[in-house]
Amino acid sequence: MRKILLALALLAAGCGAAPAARPPAVSPAAVLPSGPASGTNGGPPVADVQESWRITRHGAEHEIEGYADEVSVLAGERFRLHVSTTAPRFSAHAFRMGANPSKVWESARVRGTRQAPARVVNGTVTAAHWAPSLTVDTTGWPEGAYLVRLDASTGAQRYVPITVRSASTAGRVVIVNAVTTWQAYNLWGGRSLYTGPGGYGYRSRAVTFDRPYDGTGARLFLDFEKEALAVAEQSGVPLAYLTNLDLVPGALDGARAVFSLGHDEYWTPGMRAAVTRARDAGANLAFLGANAVYWRIAVRGRQVHCDKERVCELWRESQPESALIGQMYDCFPAEGVYRVSRPGHWIFAGTKGRRFPGMVGVETDRVSRGSPAGVKVLAESPFSCGGRAAVTHSTYYAAPSGAGVFASGTMRWVCALRGRACGHGVTDAAAAFTRRATLNLLTRFAEGPAGEARADGPASRADGRAPHALGDAFVLGGAQGP
Repeated sequence: MRKILLALALLAAGCGAAPAARPPAVSPAAVLPSGPASGTNGGPPVADVQESWRITRHGAEHEIEGYADEVSVLAGERFRLHVSTTAPRFSAHAFRMGANPSKVWESARVRGTRQAPARVVNGTVTAAHWAPSLTVDTTGWPEGAYLVRLDASTGAQRYVPITVRSASTAGRVVIVNAVTTWQAYNLWGGRSLYTGPGGYGYRSRAVTFDRPYDGTGARLFLDFEKEALAVAEQSGVPLAYLTNLDLVPGALDGARAVFSLGHDEYWTPGMRAAVTRARDAGANLAFLGANAVYWRIAVRGRQVHCDKERVCELWRESQPESALIGQMYDCFPAEGVYRVSRPGHWIFAGTKGRRFPGMVGVETDRVSRGSPAGVKVLAESPFSCGGRAAVTHSTYYAAPSGAGVFASGTMRWVCALRGRACGHGVTDAAAAFTRRATLNLLTRFAEGPAGEARADGPASRADGRAPHALGDAFVLGGAQGP
């Protein structure tokens, strides 16, 4: 029930509609130069368009919307955009997101077509019957996370996300877009893995990437990933970019670290095996959210399968997520104050403050059964979970390979990077804290297996009292929690 409530709180409905002509191929000549040069057709300098990626007018429900026929591509590969619009014409603009969002490409004006309405096939909402509208050549595009903004001639706008993935992750810190979770919550066409026209019983048991995302078209990327991506690029460490669908055997060979961002809930066995193998080879891991590695799913073609009453199971029923993350999901809805209990740990070096309102939420994790022996509780935050006394932890452990594994334990870590703009009572002090701690993780993890190489001060609490008994148990001997 808590996941249904969360989904309803997060989701905004959308729908589709009618066929386009044969897609025009778009020349890579439309790629904009990087640096202080002019845009195409004598447009503004690239430096002047760093904020132009933002949507300024959402428009009516079906005024414009679309999806890409690939989730990720290698630089130089092509993908097709399937676009439906009630406007006579539209254009597409690709922005590379990160520390300095910039436009790298734009299309010519394309004739707009209202595509056919969404179809429901075996309970799955799909727009796979839409005709492609244009083909995009990514020659010259740098690796990274992109938003393609669709601009209708009537002024309405929507995003289509696409990742230009890295061909190799060796020697780099890998940033992973959690696209399976984006799709699980996608209510475009009236159904997600959580709800449908008549509620939970009418939800989809499988969802497809062959449809637009609801809302702006990139809601979960913007809410849970964008700010962390910006901090990663500001750190200056060598980065690689993948989606979780790209976590296949060999994808993480030689990686220095893997970063899971704010909401990374839906994992296949192959995804988990790839990340576990990387950790066991010395790659550090960071989980900057909560409720990660929760549902064990199957991906078949372009569909995410998760029938929560039959085939799809919770990872903890067979392999608790805590064995990888260090802790596991515990509470929704959560709301509370984040409290640092080990200020001397290297992750918190250079930070100021020990108490940060609003940073605990909206889902949280805690040390529990299956956590590795010796896991350290770095922050321990008691709060009320719907009237139940609860606690959330930030944790760190060193794997036998020497890899370090950090988990924030709260879904608001990435949100807090925005400071007051996060809402929920989060302050700019929380932004300074999370930014410095995240930079510490990035720079140390980029060096190789972090283990326990850095000095760690004694456990303490801001109020001067002894650490929570559960935290002590895991720090000292890895005793199993409840």
